[in-house]
Amino acid sequence: MSIAVFDIDGVVADVRHRLHHLERRPKDWIAFFAEAADDEPLSEGLALVADLAERHEIAWLTGRPAWIRDITAAWLRRYGLPAAQLHMRGDTDRRPARTYKLGALERMGEVAVFIDDDERVVAAAKGAGFPAVLADWVPRGDALRDAQDRIGRT
Repeated sequence: MSIAVFDIDGVVADVRHRLHHLERRPKDWIAFFAEAADDEPLSEGLALVADLAERHEIAWLTGRPAWIRDITAAWLRRYGLPAAQLHMRGDTDRRPARTYKLGALERMGEVAVFIDDDERVVAAAKGAGFPAVLADWVPRGDALRDAQDRIGRT
């Protein structure tokens, strides 16, 4: 069966309530990720998952670090989302999101579609031949863009 691959933050989970941890110096990564359990779901993302789940297996490809795997899996289950295929960044992996995620996509099976909120990640996926869609229902601020693109933390 083909796979519909989703990012989590900014696609199905609203992280805006915890961005303040990244807008100060030094950035508080532990607090930022620890509050992931409190993310509200994004209705646009949930609807897209439900639609694509009728035709594809659902997989998650997130830049979240592996140390919050249990928090992330519990959050997915709380909102009725499948948690079987959960690909997470290694705790010490600091590559830009586009590099990390493209490598993960290349190791997956038949990817029918990939949905992410980072335009650079989507462009890299499309450039490598993956069908990719930009999730643009939540504006991305500078703190999150910096964390994904420059620092390689989410």
